[in-house]
Amino acid sequence: MEIFTPEFFSALMSIILINLVLAGDNALLIGLAAKNLPKKQQKQAIFLGTIGAIVVRLILTIVAVKLLEIDGLLLIGGLLLVYISFKLLTSNTEPEIHSKKNTLFSALSTIIIADVLMGVDNVIAVAGAANGDILLITLGLIISIPIVVWGSTLVIKLIGKFPIIILIGSGVLTLTAAEMIAKDAYVKPFFDNPSEALRFEIILVIVVTYIGLMVRILRGNESKEAY
Repeated sequence: MEIFTPEFFSALMSIILINLVLAGDNALLIGLAAKNLPKKQQKQAIFLGTIGAIVVRLILTIVAVKLLEIDGLLLIGGLLLVYISFKLLTSNTEPEIHSKKNTLFSALSTIIIADVLMGVDNVIAVAGAANGDILLITLGLIISIPIVVWGSTLVIKLIGKFPIIILIGSGVLTLTAAEMIAKDAYVKPFFDNPSEALRFEIILVIVVTYIGLMVRILRGNESKEAY
């Protein structure tokens, strides 16, 4: 993909948005891992942990890009991403990982391990959105991960104040998933032309968004009735 083109910037914005929406848990865990350290080491832990997270995520995403070149794995990755998008719309729970020891090394290991364990969704989504472009992956991670880490409180407040961010993020994820599925070697023959593939992508986004919102509303009503 050529740089500084509308297609390039569109893909870059998708990657940044995907990371911002999906990496909220990671930001919280980095804060938890660093908060029990002495103040002098807190910034050091956050900075080094962020660098480590970027490097690990970059390696995993490049590996994912290569794996997605294998016939059938785009379909599997796309279906998994549809599930992740649906889960993003309907889930309100957040996993927790805590650092047991108040040392810099312990905090750093917690941050990086947490990023690996919780970053699978990001890796698949970014790999799909980047279309195999390593420059896009690198730029997206370099821009978005520091924003999430150092601006985690702001990001979380914005998502809480403007739930539409989750809706938009879920839509981007589902669209990325649909594009991955449509490009898979086993699925592509079913689409005679690009317009049919585009129709499939739009329909999938609408269906996943609608069902996800309905489930969220029903769960919300059940919670109110319980009280």
